[in-house]
Amino acid sequence: MKEKIIFLSALIFSAVFSKAQIYMGKSYEVSFFSDGPIEDIAATSKSAQVILNSAKNEIAIKVTIKGFDFEKELMQEHFNEKYLESDKYPYATFSGKIKDTIDYKKDGIYKVAVVGKLKMHDVEKERTIQGTLLVKGGEITIESKFIVALKDHKIEIPSLMTQNIAEMVEVTLKLTLTEFKPK
Repeated sequence: MKEKIIFLSALIFSAVFSKAQIYMGKSYEVSFFSDGPIEDIAATSKSAQVILNSAKNEIAIKVTIKGFDFEKELMQEHFNEKYLESDKYPYATFSGKIKDTIDYKKDGIYKVAVVGKLKMHDVEKERTIQGTLLVKGGEITIESKFIVALKDHKIEIPSLMTQNIAEMVEVTLKLTLTEFKPK
């Protein structure tokens, strides 16, 4: 909880002094899909934090690893204990800069590329992630689908499980943000 407060406070504090327009999460859905040779693995989380600084075109996302829900309880247990080690590495984060010009005051659909750093399992990797940003009625919806190679983040798959777990995992984001208005 303390990390959540520090994370949000730092971003809001910097935004206040830069007179930026800040958008924060209204709803989140982060999911992943592993197309394994024997068994598919899928999970969804609604446990995230997102902040977008429209003046600087910067975005930060923080996802709680234990927030992912699986169809099978045993998969969830193995995911948290053996692969992502969520007690040791409780969050996945991404922070980056949107490289495209967006008029956040005008409704529209924008194809975007975000350049930044994805950190999972305590390994940070430079990434360019493609997505769609929809501005409509004062809300911003961000959607993206991208691949994460487990080896890039030193997530090891035991040799006995290589038939069950794919080395590449598809991650899907759907984030809806609204303007942050300080009280």
